[in-house]
Amino acid sequence: MLPPSLKDYTEPKVCVLRASCTRPMRVCLFICILLSGVFCAAALDPNKLEKSMQTRFGVTGVNKLHAWQHLIDTNQTNTTAEKTKAINDFFNKNIHFEDDIVHWKVSDYWATPLETLGSGAGDCEDYTIAKYFSLIRLGISVEHLRLIYVKAQIGGATSKVFQAHMVLGYYEQPDSIPLILDSLVSQIETADKRTDLHPVFSFNSDGLWVGNQAQLQIDPTARLSRWRDVLERMKQEGF
Repeated sequence: MLPPSLKDYTEPKVCVLRASCTRPMRVCLFICILLSGVFCAAALDPNKLEKSMQTRFGVTGVNKLHAWQHLIDTNQTNTTAEKTKAINDFFNKNIHFEDDIVHWKVSDYWATPLETLGSGAGDCEDYTIAKYFSLIRLGISVEHLRLIYVKAQIGGATSKVFQAHMVLGYYEQPDSIPLILDSLVSQIETADKRTDLHPVFSFNSDGLWVGNQAQLQIDPTARLSRWRDVLERMKQEGF
């Protein structure tokens, strides 16, 4: 039996929204992510992708795109452990953290992987989205991946300071304790070793998990447009 702090990582799948969620946790940004197929590893349009990068971020951006493409090409036949480490290291080393209000001049912005690469910066959501799509490009099935919203405990086990954060989880099996890919910690560890992270909910293209809650939110579409916008911009860029 999993300890209580890990139970939320492996609860049965539901499509719900916690009614008490608050904006600082960004829990209400999107729900009912039933866009199956949009997350799938569709073929890229390399020429369109490079043109998009050149237009927005110039030669520097194109060089970063080439580095990412080389990373994908050279890791296709590697083990899952090697793939997750390569992707985690690449983004943690090449992207620096910057809050949305500073970086994009808006309070909350979800960047596409191209935007994260080209600008060289992003917040925790941008790291996680970029890692998620990169691992899909490496052939890892969506069912093994979840983007996880957590409350990160800052300052040690006795601290009462928590910060909204997002990480990527890799699940070997649906009921496995996930490996955590984090923008703040370079080493990939299992969730049971990350006692500083308290999961709120997790999601992938198949659905969304929120602890043991099972009540369907009646009108989830108010914030879904933000995620639809990310996917549409990715399509326009060449994904």
